[in-house]
Amino acid sequence: MTLGFPLWIRLTHFFNFLFLTLLIRSGIEILGGHPKLYWSDDALPGSEWLRLTRKKLPSGEPWTAEDEIQPCSSWIALPGRNNLGLGRHWHFWSVVGWTVVGLAYVVLLVATPQWRRLVPTSWGVFPGAWRALTTYLSMSLPPEGNPYNPLQQLTYFAVIFGLAPLQIVTGIMMSPALSARFPWFPRLVGGRQAARSLHFLGLVAFALFGVVHVALVVAHGFGAEMANIVLGSNAASHALATVLGLAGIALVVVFHAVGTVYSLRRPGRAKRLLEIGVDPLRRALFHRWASRQKYERISAYARTNGRPPRNETYQRLVEGGFAAWRLEIKGLVARPGVLSLEELRAMPRTTQSTMHVCIQGWSYFAEWGGVALPDLLDRYGPLPDARYVVFHTLDEKWESPGHGWYYEVIDMETAMKPQVILAYEMNGEPLPIPHGAPLRLRVEHQLGYKMAKWVCAIELVEDFRHLGKGQGGWRDDVLNYYPSDAGI
Repeated sequence: MTLGFPLWIRLTHFFNFLFLTLLIRSGIEILGGHPKLYWSDDALPGSEWLRLTRKKLPSGEPWTAEDEIQPCSSWIALPGRNNLGLGRHWHFWSVVGWTVVGLAYVVLLVATPQWRRLVPTSWGVFPGAWRALTTYLSMSLPPEGNPYNPLQQLTYFAVIFGLAPLQIVTGIMMSPALSARFPWFPRLVGGRQAARSLHFLGLVAFALFGVVHVALVVAHGFGAEMANIVLGSNAASHALATVLGLAGIALVVVFHAVGTVYSLRRPGRAKRLLEIGVDPLRRALFHRWASRQKYERISAYARTNGRPPRNETYQRLVEGGFAAWRLEIKGLVARPGVLSLEELRAMPRTTQSTMHVCIQGWSYFAEWGGVALPDLLDRYGPLPDARYVVFHTLDEKWESPGHGWYYEVIDMETAMKPQVILAYEMNGEPLPIPHGAPLRLRVEHQLGYKMAKWVCAIELVEDFRHLGKGQGGWRDDVLNYYPSDAGI
């Protein structure tokens, strides 16, 4: 039987093109946040196997991971101009659409005789593919298939049932929530950084596939191929198919342009639109996992993100060895109180060896010592109306003036999970200033930016929308990250 190009194949082809191009551009934006790739989860500076930036780190002075960011042009990245938060929102929105389209395609493929277009039914496909390849290399065209020749069939099979699942699996492996609950999962491919590297190679493979695919469409006859994929038959009008096909491509280009411009001009609104439907799904998939990490490993170097406070209050505390520092517990608690660093140290101590995962893409291993947050909260008696825990800090964010002081929010469910602690030690030593001395939050199943440093107060609230811009944290407010959760 002649398989042809039924309507559902043509529609899924169009939406696959739309979502895949969005994924590639938003993926470039994400990569710009840390344009270096590693095979080891230590992600040590200088150990990268691929470096996609010419930026040099400051010599002779302290530097942070923010100095490694490589802003990308909006011509290639979505939305470009160093918008990691929005890039990730576009990526998640697009991957949901791409996955839905892919599932619809596979279900319809196996439910109809169309599976024969992709699934080889004899070993003869391999010598046939070799003959087709040598024919292409000789600048000739092999005989047409039904509807693909053997080389095309094997390639499409590998892309749909190999490359696409690899991208989905390696993307999920980078979730700190999932890897914290199941540390063995990313180790199947060598670790989180290996998954990130494979994910990048998959992006390159998809881009190369697209280039070759378009080249072969032109080589086999642009009009005839457009008639197949647009109107369902190469016997249909080639001129009409070409016009409609180019109109479809133009529609995708316009969608990209509008999405880019709108994201740059109205980032807050773009963020909220992209969260519709996607944010509840993301929370359902990644919010409830608890960390079960136990690494016997400490990285030789641990990057930092953000520079220490410069305000007079913090400087005085540093000069006094934090003897005058106090942690205030307030809000919806039965017994508000204040603790000194020594009083915190007198409480039951817990330690954990975990992997820190930054939203930019890098990671490291460290051992943290401190007080379990559930124990601390129980001591002061959260009231029934308390739904969120706010961490106020001494960080005035002098690098970005005009946006208020740094704060973070987690919900009570997250606060009561294992390996959620207030750390005053790192690798057996007092917490270093660049890492948040004297006290920082550790939420090991979340991205690093949720783990507020230089903490000075904990406030239990029913709602966080009155804080900052109401997004659940300084970076959520200013950099358009995520509301109250960062499990992927």
